[in-house]
Amino acid sequence: MSLEKNKAIIRRLIEAENKHNVALLDEFIAPDFVDERNTPFELRGLESYKQFETNVINGFPDFQETIEDIIAEGDKVWVHLRFTGTHTGEWNLFGIPLAPTGKKITWTGVNIWRIVDGKVVERKSIRDILDFLRQLGIIEPTEKAKELFPEDVS
Repeated sequence: MSLEKNKAIIRRLIEAENKHNVALLDEFIAPDFVDERNTPFELRGLESYKQFETNVINGFPDFQETIEDIIAEGDKVWVHLRFTGTHTGEWNLFGIPLAPTGKKITWTGVNIWRIVDGKVVERKSIRDILDFLRQLGIIEPTEKAKELFPEDVS
């Protein structure tokens, strides 16, 4: 598949996720999909991916992803994303239900997608989970962090 076609698949996948309709994921995600996350949990299979997305939609009903940059090489597509959303619903954080905080988050990350026969078979994600948790008020910066990085912790 061409590099442009692979990038188009990922663009359409992100558009589908932004519509918050998990049934649309069948078109893009392979049944044997694997997601290697920089979190304690790894997703395996289409249904696992759908459950993850449903959890995000439930917790952040206005959740949106914006492509900041996209690069393709071989069977891989690198995407720098900006995520935004407001935590107004219950969200399951690594197996722990988290009541709504009402906090609006803006978060960035990089996904590396691997595509085979027009479907995503693998995703590797690099995200600043600590900043995400800080924005939700789940973790607080130390006094030293406030001193060293005042613009980042206000």
